[in-house]
Amino acid sequence: MESGCPLMSPEGTGGVPSCPLREQGVSPHGARGRPGTRMSPQAEWSRGVPSRPPRHRGCPLRQNGAGVSPHGPRGTGAVPSGRMERGVPSCPLIPSAKGPRCPSAEGARSVIPVPRCPSALGAMWSPVLLQPLTRLLQREYREKTPFCLLQREHREKTPFCLLQREHREKTPFCLLQREHREKTPFCLLQREHRELPLPGQGWGRTQHLPPRRFLSNKPKSRRHPKKFPVLDGRVPTVYRHVFEGNLRNSEAVIKRYSELLERVKKGGGENAILRHTQRNKKVFVRERLRLLLDDADFLELSPLAGLDLPYGDVPAAGCLTGIGRICGVWCVFIASDATVKGGTIYPIGVKKQLRAQEIAMENRLLSVHLVDSGGAFLPLQSELFPDKLHGGRIFYNEAIMSAMGIPQVAVVCGSCVAGGAYVPTMAEESVIIDKIGTLFLAGPPLVKAATGEDVSPEDLGGARLHSQVSGCSDHFAPSEEEAYECIRNVVSTLNCEPVPEQKREPDSPLYSPEELLGLAPLGYSCTLPVKLVLSRLVDGSRFQEFKATYGTTLVTGFGHVEGHLVGIVANNGELAHDAALKGSHFVQLCGQRGIPILFLQNTAPQPAGPASISQAEAHSNRLKAQASMMAAVACAAVPKITIVIGGCFGSDSYIMCGRSFSPNFLFLWPNARVGLVDSQHFPTVPPAGDRTGEELELKQLKGKLEEESSAFYSSARLWDDGIILPQDTRKVIAQCLEIMEQKKYQAVSPRPHPIIRM
Repeated sequence: MESGCPLMSPEGTGGVPSCPLREQGVSPHGARGRPGTRMSPQAEWSRGVPSRPPRHRGCPLRQNGAGVSPHGPRGTGAVPSGRMERGVPSCPLIPSAKGPRCPSAEGARSVIPVPRCPSALGAMWSPVLLQPLTRLLQREYREKTPFCLLQREHREKTPFCLLQREHREKTPFCLLQREHREKTPFCLLQREHRELPLPGQGWGRTQHLPPRRFLSNKPKSRRHPKKFPVLDGRVPTVYRHVFEGNLRNSEAVIKRYSELLERVKKGGGENAILRHTQRNKKVFVRERLRLLLDDADFLELSPLAGLDLPYGDVPAAGCLTGIGRICGVWCVFIASDATVKGGTIYPIGVKKQLRAQEIAMENRLLSVHLVDSGGAFLPLQSELFPDKLHGGRIFYNEAIMSAMGIPQVAVVCGSCVAGGAYVPTMAEESVIIDKIGTLFLAGPPLVKAATGEDVSPEDLGGARLHSQVSGCSDHFAPSEEEAYECIRNVVSTLNCEPVPEQKREPDSPLYSPEELLGLAPLGYSCTLPVKLVLSRLVDGSRFQEFKATYGTTLVTGFGHVEGHLVGIVANNGELAHDAALKGSHFVQLCGQRGIPILFLQNTAPQPAGPASISQAEAHSNRLKAQASMMAAVACAAVPKITIVIGGCFGSDSYIMCGRSFSPNFLFLWPNARVGLVDSQHFPTVPPAGDRTGEELELKQLKGKLEEESSAFYSSARLWDDGIILPQDTRKVIAQCLEIMEQKKYQAVSPRPHPIIRM
């Protein structure tokens, strides 16, 4: 009896009566129920008898009989000579080449008995015996299969989430960033750029999240940035008399400034305002801004422009310009004041409008025009029409800014005659007010003179005509209040993102800003250490100085103003050779790191010429160093703000980013002096032997020089962006930094041409 069948009873003899497979002739114990007789292997497998596997034709290590199997040719087990020397591997299923042959080799059935019971089948084909063979087969498969097919098979069999994880772990971070930029739509990249800024880490840079493999589950302690050293802002007792003298002078100039400002706010006078509001039923220009702006946070530019000019007073240059918010977006406003000379445009008015457009272009600010103009002042047409920077430049700038993607909107809230008619027509969207706004190149008087026909302003170019017939206006407003509400709605459709509100909690300076009145120098000889000024401007009076012991006549370093990081360059004496080299180095650092620069200018009068060869050499070295700093300031591609706190004399003013070096904003303190030379160093006694010189004439020249170098004379001619009070300096600087920061959040989409409505 054959042993090993679990279905047989142990007492069975002779036959195997208890095996159920024998009755059907498929039992492993024999054919047709007779024990000891076997079917042929082909018959067994064709009838599904799981007695043994099919006979293999050769060892898997044999490659087409090439003689690489350890069993020898045709599975005989004879190893050819030199086989082991050639490194033929041994069969993993037998201990040596002389032992029993591999079951896969031909003839293995006569050496290794094949069990005839299904339960014994697993003993031979157990995982322990199959595992080495499987590894060899897999190795052979990998060696013979092309790598591209293996990769394809890997991608098809591996879940996508594991493939992504493997890709992130094996790919360098720079390539992941590049892949992200190439695969992500541009609109989403813009949104990511706006939502993930790095405040204080460079102008116009964004934050990128690291890949997941760098993220750790360990709790991280919140690290606060190290604070800068605190400045000592106490005024030394030895300087107390200088402080008090500066304070008296500041109070005097501030009193004059307040008087001029009140004079400007009245526009063309009380009678002109009554005529404008009562008879013409119009809103005063400052009230118009109140209706249009979000709040009272308005930065007015050059309010004293146009006073004491050769052709008379033109308060505020006949137009009000400044920067304020509409729907949270910073905008530049150019508003005509019809109470001043009937709204006619003077040369100083053209210059003021061009400066406002320049600020809008540099900082990518939306421009809002409130037009109520009577056209050019013809007696002065030679000073406002023919040149490059005259009246026509306003329309050129409108087209250029529209092509740059800077929106232009306008409100026709009065007469738009001659050149003024092009401003709303070239704007991207315009609103005209019923029975108030008119738009034409020539008014009814000229039509009467040319054709003899009487025509009303409403019929010639009224609101309904341009809204329904000509299309010069896009929106019709029954009243001024509705017109300004319409403009607010227009601004909300411009897709201009406001600056995100950041939770800044800056520290106030440790010293009162009111004390800046005593630090504003009466003259260059009354200048106190500039660090006393810095301690009343920066947050917490903290300042990280750069090269503190080198070139001490120029103070450079970093500080925060209302949470904004700025680099500060401040005069602290004569700009010597080492100070100029230090300033050049620091300005280039700020340019590389993308940090805005604040210049506190108090330049010294030019020294006398060299008296010896050694002094001539020192002057030459100073000239080279100053040229280096001048080039660094001119090429620094970061926002620049200049505050003239004292003197602005000679070529040193260029080095400290004067008006000719195009700072984004330039303001003066009321005590500031602007001139080629200092009037206090101007001689009043004629030199000996000079018979033509007269002492009286020299005194008159000195008086004229002193008058023309005052801050009020400078601001009236738009050599700056206005006069600010010393105690308001910190607020104005923070406001300018916030205005310039909006540029980072505006999508740049230049077009080859402006928007043309016709």
